[in-house]
Amino acid sequence: MKYYSTTFVSLFLLALVATSCNNQPQNTQNDIATPVSVVELKKGSISKLINTTGTAMPTYGVDLTSGMAGLYKLQTNPRTGKPFKLGDKVSKGQLIVRLEDKEYENGIALDAKELSFEIAEQEQSKQKALYEKGGVTLSEMRNTEVKVTNARYDVENGKLNLEKMNVTAPFDGVIVDLPHYTPDVRVEQGKAIVSLMDYSRMYMDINLPESAISYVDAGQPVYITHYTLPEDTVSGNISELSPAISTETRTFKGKIQIQNDALKLRPGMFVKADIVVDKAESAIIIPKEVIQTNRRRKYVYIVEKNTAILREIVTGLEDERNVQVVQGLNENDNLVVRGFETLKENSKVKVQK
Repeated sequence: MKYYSTTFVSLFLLALVATSCNNQPQNTQNDIATPVSVVELKKGSISKLINTTGTAMPTYGVDLTSGMAGLYKLQTNPRTGKPFKLGDKVSKGQLIVRLEDKEYENGIALDAKELSFEIAEQEQSKQKALYEKGGVTLSEMRNTEVKVTNARYDVENGKLNLEKMNVTAPFDGVIVDLPHYTPDVRVEQGKAIVSLMDYSRMYMDINLPESAISYVDAGQPVYITHYTLPEDTVSGNISELSPAISTETRTFKGKIQIQNDALKLRPGMFVKADIVVDKAESAIIIPKEVIQTNRRRKYVYIVEKNTAILREIVTGLEDERNVQVVQGLNENDNLVVRGFETLKENSKVKVQK
């Protein structure tokens, strides 16, 4: 009988402890507020890009040599008041270097040629007046026309020969090479004098993968960047595309025209080109890193009344950092961008700034 009484008392005490435990409040994980950071979603634009690289080259470039031998005379840049130097801007037709050779110039005798031309014109006028009065024949008058024509050619050729002593800019550009010559030292014909480039308009040759041939078209915009210009983007466009695919590299060729008005890019820079093949305006855009996946479904968390709500999403266009959400999120939703890794559906959260 004592055995049964002890057992009964033990069972009663266990039941009392269990009841007492059940009556105590339990702190579950859902009751612990997880700190998170959120952003309010706003609509924006996003582009689908195809990336490639290449070397930016100037549209115009020229190496000027001495047309004739002569004494080297580097000219003064009117913009600076100092002799021309590397990096100086020049205008079309501007004299950069003058080569002097008095013997050569005297041999051309341009003054004499111009005087002969003037005399020939006067003789022609006189013969024409006589012909109208019957004083000379048509043949005699036409002979004076021949003399005027020959004299004009002599003057023009003389000027062309003298122009060979001048090294002038054939277009607006920048001096990128200026070999040093001692002033007044004789420079032989054919020597390198100055190199000019106009890189306000540039181009780059590209090779694109075969898989991109259905996306890339002539005229599509391109964003050009360089690691030395992390905050600057230069615009361009696809100007040419080859329809042929290389059997060796499985790529096709193209050319990009670059607008470099501010001269941010320099000739020879190895740059990155992002070709815009598609674009969405007024779209919901979120960072890629906040998207979680589970068995081919994609989802994110938003916050409503301090509670984490799981939203399955369907995505569209994407770039290097962001992705378009075409279904599952709305403008003004508070998207969890930090602290989402440990969240579960209906978790309590504490929004931190």
